Amino acid sequence: MKRILGIMGAMAEEIDEVKTMLVDVKSVEVGGRAFYSGTINGIECVVVFSKWGKVAASITASILIGRFAITELLFVGTAGALAEGLKIGDIVVGQRLVQHDLDARPMIPRFELPLLNRVYVNSDVRLTGLAVCAVSKLLDRGVVQVMGEKNAKEFSILAPALVLGDIASGDQFVNSAAKRNSILSEFPDIQCVEMEGAAVAQVCFEFGLPFAIIRVISDTADHNARIDFIRFVREVANAYAKAIVNEMTLLWD
Repeated sequence: MKRILGIMGAMAEEIDEVKTMLVDVKSVEVGGRAFYSGTINGIECVVVFSKWGKVAASITASILIGRFAITELLFVGTAGALAEGLKIGDIVVGQRLVQHDLDARPMIPRFELPLLNRVYVNSDVRLTGLAVCAVSKLLDRGVVQVMGEKNAKEFSILAPALVLGDIASGDQFVNSAAKRNSILSEFPDIQCVEMEGAAVAQVCFEFGLPFAIIRVISDTADHNARIDFIRFVREVANAYAKAIVNEMTLLWD
């Protein structure tokens, strides 16, 4: 069976550099989204900006599966840190994904996915292992090679860490200590929070599709975050995404 890798980013700026890697690129618009097909290091890929939030991301993932027949899915983007010790520029590779805002009580327990009898969705072991290897390789080379010395200094990214752990998703931008602490009280092992990953994980689970979620820490998910977020996405997250995709496709088996 032909293997096709779908690559999603929640913001257009998170995948701009990934699109430049495509060879023999073709584009088509479906459902208000531009899908870019081609090859990266000889691997067939489809790259798309998913739009923000769980519903938008779920639609995009479903189109990738149904229209473009992808066989694996990689979601790259940014997230807010929840775990103590995570710093801006650190990279979290998702091991389990959970929707922290899901509540269908009294029909089913809080946070449980309807009709699936589970709270968490596990990422694919092989694809996640590939992501860990790719991130490790680029971090071993040093962040200056990835994003440049100016950006590394400006955002104080000196020795970023790689973390394999749980990611929470919800349709809200978490930027207060109260909300951050509320999520941690329910999910103490969560590393970071974003707005799409767990929904994409559910889609992939229901279709039986291997997936991996990679998030670059852009803030601390509270009111203390004081970085230029859009510039961070364009200059740092974008560069990380390109480097990670390059390494993953080179390691492809």
